[in-house]
Amino acid sequence: MKNVSLTLYAFHLRQTLTDAPDRVADDAAKLWDNLTNLGHFPKLTTLKSQLICYTNTEYTPQNEPGSKTYWLTHAQDIDLGAISTADGFKITANLQPFRLNDTYAIDLTLTPDSPHLDITLPQLQLFRPQSLLPNTIQASLGQTLWLYAEVDAQTDCATLAEQCATALLANTPLNPSFQNQDSLFGSHLFHYLATQPSQPDNPAKQCHILISLNTNQSPTVELLGKGYDELLQLLCSTHKLRYIYHQSRQRYPEARHLYSDLEQQIHTLPNLTTDKQTRLDALKNLLNQIPHTALDYARCLRDLRAHHTAMETNLTNFDTKQQKLAQFGDIPQFWGDFLKASQRDKQQIQTDINYLSPGQDLFGQMLETVRGIVDLDQAERDTF
Repeated sequence: MKNVSLTLYAFHLRQTLTDAPDRVADDAAKLWDNLTNLGHFPKLTTLKSQLICYTNTEYTPQNEPGSKTYWLTHAQDIDLGAISTADGFKITANLQPFRLNDTYAIDLTLTPDSPHLDITLPQLQLFRPQSLLPNTIQASLGQTLWLYAEVDAQTDCATLAEQCATALLANTPLNPSFQNQDSLFGSHLFHYLATQPSQPDNPAKQCHILISLNTNQSPTVELLGKGYDELLQLLCSTHKLRYIYHQSRQRYPEARHLYSDLEQQIHTLPNLTTDKQTRLDALKNLLNQIPHTALDYARCLRDLRAHHTAMETNLTNFDTKQQKLAQFGDIPQFWGDFLKASQRDKQQIQTDINYLSPGQDLFGQMLETVRGIVDLDQAERDTF
C-alpha cells in the first residue's frame, strides 16, 4: 500500500439542547483535553495555546467568533511534526480543528514521511490506531477512522480492506463488522463498524471505519480535497443523525413509563376509600405528585420535538452535501440508503410524539379532577 493516510474525524457537542446560547456543555472541552493527553506527537501538548477557544490553558469559549462555522486555530491547520518508527521511517501528523455550529470537529491525519513508501499490514500498528479509538478520544457524537491507500490493480480489495480494518483494531476488544461496499471518486470504499459489546447502540462508543483503496490511479485525493468542506459536513451530519435518534430512544421509554404511571393513578381514583379523611390525604398526596410527573413528561415531549427538528435539519444538510459531492464524481449508494433510513427514524420520532401528545392534556385533566375532589372533600370536612 502506497500514499497511505490514516485520518480520524471526530465530532463532539459544544452545546446541548438545554444549554443557553451563551453557554456550553459541561464537557465541551473534553475533546481538546483528550487530544492534548495523547502524547504521541510532542506538539499536541501545546495544542490549547493554538486554539481560539483557549487563553493559555484556560478554556474560554467566549473568545470564539460569532460565525457558525470556522477554523478554531489562529493559523488554520496545525503541523504536529513527526515521530520516528522502529522500521526506519517517520510518521507526520496534521490537525485541523473546527467548530461546526454547535459541534467541535477535528481532522487528525497521519501519513508516512514519504508517500512512495510501501506500507504493510503489520506496519499500520506504527500509526498507533489504538489511541484513535472511542475509549481514548471520547467524542460525544462519535467518530470515523478513514484509511486511504493506493494498491495494485490486481489486488483483492475486499480481502485487503477486511485485513486493514482488523489490523487497525488489533490488540483491542473491538472487532470490525462489515457494513457496506461501494466506490467514492474512483476508489473502492468499504465501511466497517466496531461497537462496544456493553453498549452496541451508543454512537459515542462506536468506531466507524472507512477503507478507500485506489487501484487505477483515480484522482481520488484531488477530488476529496475539492469536496473537503462538504465531506466534513456530511460526516458530521451522519454522526449527528445517529446520535439524535439514539437520544430519542432514551426519552421515549421514559415518557411511556410516566404515561403508564398516570393511567394507573386514573384507575385508582374510583377505588379510593370512602373514608373522607383517608381519601383526602391520598388525594393531597396525588396533588403533590402529579405536577412533578407532568413536568417530567413535558420535558420528554419537548426533547422528542427538539430531536425531530434536529433530524430534519441534519437530513437536509446531509442531502445537500451529498448532492454537492456527487458533482465531483461517483459517491457511494449506501449514503443514499443511510439517508432513507434516517428519514424513517425521523418519522418514528414523529409517531412517538403523536402517541404521547394526548397524555399531556390528560395530566392537566387529572390534576384538575383531583383538585376539584380535594376542594369538595375539604369543604365538606370544614363544614362539619
